[in-house]
Amino acid sequence: MNRNQIEKIAQTPEDKLLLAKIWDKIHSGIRKNITANTCFLSPRELELSRYLFGQIDGLTAFGGYEGAERQMLVYLPEYLDESSLLGADAPLVCLRASFYEDRALTHRDLLGALMGAGIARETVGDICVGAGSCDFFVTTQIAPFILQNLTAAGRTPLHLNRIELSDVSVPEPETKQITDTLASLRLDSIISSGFRIARSQAAQYILSGKAAINGLPCEKPDKAISEGATVSVRGLGKMKLRSVNGQTKKGRISVVIDRYV
Repeated sequence: MNRNQIEKIAQTPEDKLLLAKIWDKIHSGIRKNITANTCFLSPRELELSRYLFGQIDGLTAFGGYEGAERQMLVYLPEYLDESSLLGADAPLVCLRASFYEDRALTHRDLLGALMGAGIARETVGDICVGAGSCDFFVTTQIAPFILQNLTAAGRTPLHLNRIELSDVSVPEPETKQITDTLASLRLDSIISSGFRIARSQAAQYILSGKAAINGLPCEKPDKAISEGATVSVRGLGKMKLRSVNGQTKKGRISVVIDRYV
C-alpha cells in the first residue's frame, strides 16, 4: 500500500484527483483504526481503488445490496464486522420514491430529478426502478436534504420515505442468454459473440477505447476474459460471461453469455 502508486494507476488527471481523495479518506481510517468510507464509486473507479490499496484486512465494497453496481469503498476496523454496515451508523441509506403506476418513470428520469435538485452524482448509488416505486441509495449525510426537497421527477409527483435495507426491492435485470462456441476467450471474440458483430468490428471498438472489462478500459483485442467478467462497449451495451463449459469435440470453447437488454 503506497500513495506513490497513484501516479502509476491513474489513467487521467481526474483519476489522480479521485485516487488521492480516496487514499486520504481510507488511509486516515486505517491509521486511526476507525471506520472510513468513500462516496459512491463507479465499477471502474472501484477497480482503480482496489489496485491502489491491494489486499487489506477490513477493506470492503458496499452498495446497499448484493450485486450493486455503484458501491462505496469502506474500511472497517477489526472490532467491527460487515453487519455494522446495516446498522444505525451505516454510511448509506435507501429511499423509496412512490408514484402512480401509470407514470412509467425510468432510471434517467429519477437521476435527472436528483441532479436537477443539486445532488452531486457521487452521493447517489444504484437506482432501482419498479412499477409504482423506485428504491435508490444515497449517502447518509445527503438523505435529509433529498427527503425535504425531491418532490417530483419531471411532472410526476413523488412521495419519499426512508426504508430498511432489508426491504429494498431490486428488479431482476433483463438479459438475453447467448450460447456459443469460440476459438478462444479473447476480448474481441467475446464482444463479437455477445453483440453479434464481426470480430474485426469488435476489434475496432476495442482499439478506439470503447471497451471495458469490469469497469476498467481495455484496448487489447487479445485480452483473455475470465468466467464471471462483465464486458461493456460504449454504444453497444453490457454483457457478462456467465460460464465457460469446456471444449467441444472440435476443440472450441463452449460459453454462455448474458447480454443485458
